[in-house]
Amino acid sequence: MGYSDQRFNVNLSILFTELPLLERPAAAAAAGFKAVELWWPWVDAPTPEQSELDALRAAITDAGVQLVGLNFYAGQLPGPDRGALSIPGEESEKFRANLPVAADFAESLGCKALNALYGNRVEGVDPAVQDELALENLALAAREADRVGAVLLIEALNKPESPRCPIVSADAAIAVVDKVNSATGLGNAKFLMDLYHLSMNGEDLPAVIDRYVAQTAHVQIADNPGRGAPGTGSLPLEELLDQLRKAGYDGWVGLEYKAGDRPSSEAFGWLPAAD
Repeated sequence: MGYSDQRFNVNLSILFTELPLLERPAAAAAAGFKAVELWWPWVDAPTPEQSELDALRAAITDAGVQLVGLNFYAGQLPGPDRGALSIPGEESEKFRANLPVAADFAESLGCKALNALYGNRVEGVDPAVQDELALENLALAAREADRVGAVLLIEALNKPESPRCPIVSADAAIAVVDKVNSATGLGNAKFLMDLYHLSMNGEDLPAVIDRYVAQTAHVQIADNPGRGAPGTGSLPLEELLDQLRKAGYDGWVGLEYKAGDRPSSEAFGWLPAAD
């Protein structure tokens, strides 16, 4: 098995960011990728102008790559925010306004996975109030995803880098998945297994894979320490991906790592050469 047996896609919100957004899909294609994913590209605009949506759709289509994952609006990423859906007031409203826009955009490109980041705890707000709001918004998101034939992804972040985010373990993310599925009855809420974040939390990754592979609909990787390409840290990523494959996961593996000081096009030397 090994890396040659995986389906890798590249995250255009962390790789190829030295290029303008509309040039990144073609750059990914030139590097040999057939699929890409994105955080919500317009950090200040949950409902961008139609012309901006059309331009990005054309860039992806013209490059000949498939969009396989898209975040709903999540505030400033990268930056201080870790999501919007549990933040009372304006951020929650922005998240709700974004739902049909992101879902329609995903549907237009055949994207079947939409990621909803939970958000940080807010000083002075009862966590129970935030969790109630989060469940309401996640149920809305699950219904929007279902409308376009997509799954809703729930991701655990890591506590060292996201100390105010409450979803910082696989167990916590799965608990949210279960609550959303119970609330909607749709069953389309799934786990996004980011091996970098889970490793930063000190989790037993083989045990997490064994326990939760059946509820996992997308996987992301970066090495640790450093969040660089495989081989720059100490995570046994090839072995972990082999374990996922043997356990029945046959979905995409998103490359969500930092290229470092080199151009992104030079950050894929660890990949096996194409036949």
